[in-house]
Amino acid sequence: MIALIQKHWRFYCVAFFLTLMLLALLLKMFLIQAVDLEYGAAFLKQQGDRRTIREEVVSANRGQIVDRRGAPLAISTPVESIWFDPKFFNPTGEKLEQLAFLLEMNPEKIKKKMQRYQKRRFVYLKKGVSPFEADSVEALGINGVFSQSDYQRFYPAGEVTANLLGYTNSDGEGLEGLEYAYDQWLTGSDGSRRVVKDLYGRTIKVLGQPKDPEVGKDLTLSIDLRIQFLAYRALKNAVIHHRAASGSIVVLDNKTGEVLAMVSQPSFNPNDRSRIDMSHVKNRAVTDVYEPGSTMKPLAMLAILESGKVNAEDVINTSPGYIRLGKKTLMDPRNYGAMTVTKIITKSSQVGMSKLALSIDADKIPLMSNRLGLGQFIGTGMPGENGGYVPHDIYWSDIERATLSYGYGLTVNTLQLAKAYSVLGAKGKLNPVSLLKQSETVNGKQVVAPEVAAEVLSMIQTVTTNEGTGRRARTSAYSVAGKTGTSHKVGASGYDAKYNSLFAGVAPANDPKITVVVSIDDPKGKQYYGGEVAAPIFGEVVAGSLRLLEVPPDLLVSRYMNNQGAM
Repeated sequence: MIALIQKHWRFYCVAFFLTLMLLALLLKMFLIQAVDLEYGAAFLKQQGDRRTIREEVVSANRGQIVDRRGAPLAISTPVESIWFDPKFFNPTGEKLEQLAFLLEMNPEKIKKKMQRYQKRRFVYLKKGVSPFEADSVEALGINGVFSQSDYQRFYPAGEVTANLLGYTNSDGEGLEGLEYAYDQWLTGSDGSRRVVKDLYGRTIKVLGQPKDPEVGKDLTLSIDLRIQFLAYRALKNAVIHHRAASGSIVVLDNKTGEVLAMVSQPSFNPNDRSRIDMSHVKNRAVTDVYEPGSTMKPLAMLAILESGKVNAEDVINTSPGYIRLGKKTLMDPRNYGAMTVTKIITKSSQVGMSKLALSIDADKIPLMSNRLGLGQFIGTGMPGENGGYVPHDIYWSDIERATLSYGYGLTVNTLQLAKAYSVLGAKGKLNPVSLLKQSETVNGKQVVAPEVAAEVLSMIQTVTTNEGTGRRARTSAYSVAGKTGTSHKVGASGYDAKYNSLFAGVAPANDPKITVVVSIDDPKGKQYYGGEVAAPIFGEVVAGSLRLLEVPPDLLVSRYMNNQGAM
């Protein structure tokens, strides 16, 4: 036995040490898995998890924007975003060509991205692809290419609401319009989920979702999409027909101050951001200001009548058809002679308005302008909102007092002018303007005595008669009341041969439900007066809007009653 051991002692030594090492290894494995050591099971599991378990962001859906009737104006649709990890992403040849084809990208552009971002671990290849396209890319089996779920903003009404709503960027952040103004309200809170990934970053298993995404809050606007489309169509046709530079329309609810429509031209397609012309993005109803011209006359008349110096039937002599104030001569189209105060509005007489303005205290018209909200920010939150300007001067010259009464020397935007005119339709009350649907009754501020507002309302009804300057604003079914305006634009060397064509008014005249203001900037051609350019648009928008709001046609009812009486 001893001899046998002596003969094979090397073998037994090796076997002993191997057995000892095996026992030590088994003991180490036992200690690692069963005993909580510093570098035991928990430590190794932690190290393994660090290399395989990842926490991913689960995008939150942005809140919807809807009109007052619930029609969707802005929604977020599920899409996929394709990204790559430069550490593993290196397609060549046919694979690269196939990937470029599916993503509609130039192969060279993909190569440049690969070279530019070699040190990163996450690079977007293309955002906003359809789930089908994402599945097709994944089917190529290219290492380092992945897709993640996301949302893309879509605007069902396209150009019709573009200037009002604005748009978001690729990360879902509001950049323009109401998307920007109410970004915090609309933005949700992203969630997260834990996943297991392999060496190439592919998701193998979803372990759970520690935090669910919180959807953004919906926004219900005061806008009626039907009226918005009607106003958009009328404005676009007019801007094209008159070859105008731009234009805007605002439709207000007289009782609530809600904006039923707000459109601008030129517009843009918010669903195709690659072709956006930034000069078309502005909401011109709040960003562009202009001198209101003769649309200011009824508002100045509120201050004149309120002074008690004259009434609607008093006669003012405007002969010889012009008036000299300092070095300036103000003229009417012809010598109207002696006219009532009402007829001064009907004929839009500058001479008559100048004489009336000079008969009252210098600060009365500026103070009335302030009471009506002119020269003040409305507070829509829209980017670029312009508050306009109303002058305040201790020492007024006669020419300044006169020109202010017929709309020069101050600036307004279309929404401000609509707000001011709504006072005539709301019996002297000034309601706060809102772009959001109002669920409660609005208590407006009484800024003008009801009888004074009613008197001016009666005056501007005559503007749309055959004797007035705004007869093209008339409709066959509804009575209207309003005022034309044609103001020179200011150029580099003062007033030039460019104009703003305006019409502002309310309807139905007997019981106003809505206020509509139309502004056309720089119409080119023979027609440029407000009564020729803006008045027909006003009539079209009024007739369509009241019909959609199911307001009884008062002119048709009146004719029917007259016919019944005659029988």
